[in-house]
Amino acid sequence: MEQDMQVLKYLQKKAALLPKTPGVYIMEDKTGGVIYVGKSRALRNRVSQYFHGSHDIKTSRMVSHVRDFRYITCDTEMESLVLENNLIKQYTPKYNILLKDAKSYPYIKVTTEEEYPRILMTRKRGERGLYFGPYSNTKVIGDVISTIEKTLGIPSCKKKFPEDIGKGRPCVYRQIGRCCGVCTGEVDAQEYGELIRCAIQMLRGNTKDVEKSLGERMERAAEQERFEEAARCRDAILSLRRLGDRQKTQLSPDTDCDVIALSSHEGCDCAAVLYIRGGAICDSEYFMFGADEITGAQAYDEQALSPAAAREDSPFAAFIVNLYRYREYIPREIYLSFSLTESDREITAEYLSQRAGRKVQIRTPVRGTLRDLCQMAQRDAVRHSMTRRKRDDTDEKILASLASLLCLEVLPEKIEAYDISNMGKENITAGMIVIENGKFCKKHYRHFKIRGNTGPDDYQAMEEALRRRMSHLNKGDASFDTLPDLILLDGGAGHVSVARQLFDSLGISVPVFGMVKDAHHKTRTIVSEDGEVSIAREPEVFRFVYRIQEEVHRYTISRMSAAKGKTMKQSSLEKVPGIGPAKAKKLLQHFKTLTALRGASLEEIAAVPGISRENAAALQAFFQRD
Repeated sequence: MEQDMQVLKYLQKKAALLPKTPGVYIMEDKTGGVIYVGKSRALRNRVSQYFHGSHDIKTSRMVSHVRDFRYITCDTEMESLVLENNLIKQYTPKYNILLKDAKSYPYIKVTTEEEYPRILMTRKRGERGLYFGPYSNTKVIGDVISTIEKTLGIPSCKKKFPEDIGKGRPCVYRQIGRCCGVCTGEVDAQEYGELIRCAIQMLRGNTKDVEKSLGERMERAAEQERFEEAARCRDAILSLRRLGDRQKTQLSPDTDCDVIALSSHEGCDCAAVLYIRGGAICDSEYFMFGADEITGAQAYDEQALSPAAAREDSPFAAFIVNLYRYREYIPREIYLSFSLTESDREITAEYLSQRAGRKVQIRTPVRGTLRDLCQMAQRDAVRHSMTRRKRDDTDEKILASLASLLCLEVLPEKIEAYDISNMGKENITAGMIVIENGKFCKKHYRHFKIRGNTGPDDYQAMEEALRRRMSHLNKGDASFDTLPDLILLDGGAGHVSVARQLFDSLGISVPVFGMVKDAHHKTRTIVSEDGEVSIAREPEVFRFVYRIQEEVHRYTISRMSAAKGKTMKQSSLEKVPGIGPAKAKKLLQHFKTLTALRGASLEEIAAVPGISRENAAALQAFFQRD
């Protein structure tokens, strides 16, 4: 929706009154929701620019939704940079670059505190052990751990050593030479420790040191006629050399740096990051932002490879800061394919240097191997942008075809789908999923525990779920605040009729259709109150509706099963003398699982508010009998 002149004049006047000091500005839409957060070293100059002149597609679209803004002044640019990133994490604005939270990043852990250390993946950092990462995803970690295990012959089984040494027959990996065979007792703790030290060096990128160490061990073992150990070292060296051939770059072996590239074109931005350790590319990531606002079908060309023009409040400085916000390791050098302003580059480097505890430099190379790496990362960013654009174009065509088949007045950019699931009279659950611009938006999924039903009545349950959902309109909840463009129900004409009557009584106008299944519980057609709408001749639309029906069914079943499991746990505790529904609920809320409650001591159970020592003793007696 475009701004009217009155709103635009209000924003221009308000911006003209801002101070010319560093600070952060917060753009809000008509609902008061935060849609963009930015920083500037001169607030009045920067904010005023948004409401005068022309902008690129992405910025113009953001500005068209602004109805008000607020600001926070800061003493220094560093303060504004930190505050900007904190506010982005707090509000997750639609038009800012958003990264994964810290808990999403996986690490590789070496359990050095154990006699026979293991190499495993974890998402939590503790005090004990060595940690490497974070990595972009679990697949990368799986590949890294698998390569190390294959190269060095480190066991990949679930056995614990030394407890399981000599127990059972060696596995097939030992027989084919993929494992050194700790379980056989032929490999002592000292030799295994050498392998783990080599693994740690590999994780640090020092493959040359590992190869040298293995060579010395091989010669030493051969001289002492320990030929099996010598053969294992030889095989590990060959594997390392093959690994080095695949990872070879033109950088020196001691090079540690990150390369960040940007593809920016027609409102679709993609940042690609290459992580280089020990002169080799060990991992990569890419981040899409602004892609939801793509319009048109213009293809990428060579201009997409040119560095992005710097501007005073470049969002890419915030991107760089946010990228390293939760990383344990920040390299000394970060290379960019694009240019930041001198101010942004200096303040970002200063912030990262403070976090790393040493100097961090940010550069944009113009020639040589480093420039080639930037271009490699940039081509990767362009490929991801093109893939995303093609997918978005396909989604838009599917939505247009669906709108045509259902005779909708607007493109169904937001779709809500509902399903009902139950096990008898209890735990009747309605699930709601949301599809935005053709993509499942799981953060807006919701479920309703049906309260008014005395038995399994799908029509009554659907009516209650839709009534409760519509009661949240314009209440400030992003998941419920606006009406969808289309509602799909997992059911036939009867469900559609119930929904239509409800909406008529509430004065709500939303197209409603049912998704009907065949005898094999697969999508057959779409129905309205007027009859069936065939989608069989539109395979893309058919697959889209099928995916929606399967997803809403999966989500609803999972929510109902979770509720059923919780009820069963609570009801089992109610068998204990002195434990009623209220106390059972308190116990489950405190201990989360029956297993945790079973393993708790008398004092720990009695410490739960409302639970006496007599209750705790009765619970322990119950678990012992059970």
